Amino acid sequence: MSELQLPDAIVSSEWLHQHINHPDLLVFDASWHMPSANRDAFTEWQHEQIKNARFFDFDSAISDPDSDLPHMMPDAEHFTREVQKLGLNHDSQVVVYDSVGMFSSPRVWWMLKAMGFDACAVLDSGLPAWKRAGFATCSLIESIPGPPGNYIAARVESSFCDSQVVLAALDDASTSILDARPAERFHGEVEEPRAGLRRGHMPGAGNLPFPDLFADGLMKPKSELEVIFSQLIPTGNRAIFSCGSGVTACVIALGAHLAGYQDISVYDGSWCEWGQPGDLPVE
Repeated sequence: MSELQLPDAIVSSEWLHQHINHPDLLVFDASWHMPSANRDAFTEWQHEQIKNARFFDFDSAISDPDSDLPHMMPDAEHFTREVQKLGLNHDSQVVVYDSVGMFSSPRVWWMLKAMGFDACAVLDSGLPAWKRAGFATCSLIESIPGPPGNYIAARVESSFCDSQVVLAALDDASTSILDARPAERFHGEVEEPRAGLRRGHMPGAGNLPFPDLFADGLMKPKSELEVIFSQLIPTGNRAIFSCGSGVTACVIALGAHLAGYQDISVYDGSWCEWGQPGDLPVE
């Protein structure tokens, strides 16, 4: 067991700065942007990163190569091969961040947990908070890659679900479905950013836009998260989280985890799959 122990599922910039040189600490930059943003997360990482951060490419390298849907979870063998390249060991302690704040980093946090790796946390408010605190960044030229890791993934099947599980859950009173998209997309008032998708939401789903979990860019305190989720998920219910493509669904999964919920699943295909023309019901 590592001498270093993460304090929670989120850590502050101060905590990360204090432990940045610990040999068991592994830092991942999980930045990703919607195509409409016209930003290249990999290039940005090359020019500005937290010390020794490795780029976790869940959009391409660490995704299912056989799926037509964006950044779907790969199998355990593929995941193992790629995270070993990034230096992940069984006794590593991982902190994940992104360049927006807490937009795409929870996706990698949930992917790690879904593959049996629990010693991981998200940097609260990500790279923006790190820079606001006055802590230094470096470029790829200054980073020194480490040796390959030894972690072997073991997929937790319930952590991600598919459309058939969600379809069955629509009529199951013991399961709550929450959609992390903005309210205007959830209600079908605007077109989806990805062409060809229907507007609206799954019948019976609730809406929890992921920015509602933040105050001044930071995750709200646990007491406030408990109130938010208690109004949307009845006590004892399983929760399934969805969004546009399975990224910000992991933000509200993180919030629910911090609020004490354990029976959580992320719909990996999310609206990229459900919203396609077809028989899946839409309100």
